[in-house]
Amino acid sequence: MKSSAAVLFQAFTVLALAIPISSSGLSQSGGNSSAAPASDGFPAWAFLWDPTIKVPTPDDKPNALPGSSAAFSWKQARDLFVAPDWHPNDHAAMPDIVANGRKPDVRACGSCHRVEGTGGPENASLAGLPVGYLVQQIADFKSGARKMSGPARPATTLMMASIKDLTDAEALAAAQYFSALKPKRVIKVVETDTIPKIGEARLFYVKSREGGTEPLGRRIAETPDDVDQFELRDSRATFTAYVPVGSVAKGEALAKTGGAGVTVACATCHGPDLKGVGDIPAIAGRSPTYMVRQLYEFKNGTRKGSAGELMKPTTEKLTQDDMIALAAYVASREP
Repeated sequence: MKSSAAVLFQAFTVLALAIPISSSGLSQSGGNSSAAPASDGFPAWAFLWDPTIKVPTPDDKPNALPGSSAAFSWKQARDLFVAPDWHPNDHAAMPDIVANGRKPDVRACGSCHRVEGTGGPENASLAGLPVGYLVQQIADFKSGARKMSGPARPATTLMMASIKDLTDAEALAAAQYFSALKPKRVIKVVETDTIPKIGEARLFYVKSREGGTEPLGRRIAETPDDVDQFELRDSRATFTAYVPVGSVAKGEALAKTGGAGVTVACATCHGPDLKGVGDIPAIAGRSPTYMVRQLYEFKNGTRKGSAGELMKPTTEKLTQDDMIALAAYVASREP
């Protein structure tokens, strides 16, 4: 396997709902990181997209990862019609739509969301979510009820293209597969004022290979602990989410009490352990970056449909500091 430094200069693939595009050493050297304070305007740090980062050409050389007997090249890791399966014994057989997609437009669900539904900071984790909920989200994307804010990212456009041509049978097969998976705890929440210097890898942040520190400010900085492992799409990849000091306790108070009318106690709908009830999804242990995006979308009416109607009144009074706190607390819980 290539050294971490070599890989960082050669390939940072865009993950999640998007085409995998690598970023090069620029982002790993610090990139265009911004610790600007959060306002109640658009939280650009949670909707990261930097199309200026150059994309090196991927190679065909097989790579290995600890704990796996499989091998995949960077070219395979960037091919959205391939879902690299590093640990096939960790899950049931994948439906073809999850493993390979359907050319020319329906990408493999397991490529962006990983074969075990763990996802990443730039997209949704799917493992363990209710079948009915997953099918409804696909329908909401198709109908336009669920949209995404910010610049038109490849993550958005390619996801929408895949959803548009997905058949009902394929949607159900994917939903049943991901729903049957057990959620993994892959995120460690760390409260701090100062974080390792970070840069942009197009759709998510990475630690600078040059070292150094920077202030966190009023945001969340969620980074993969091993960039190679994450970029090569291993479902065992883990993340550290740096959050403002005191945000977990503040988020716990909001989640459990509603903050004297600021919102509604999360357990009211998501269950006492935040692991979901019926077709209402679990939120415990999910990416805090993703959670902030969804709270923002609900508050601003971009995400509608049945979920939007329920979440709109619970988010309308939330400030971005409230969203950060709630996301930090939720991410700290056992999934």
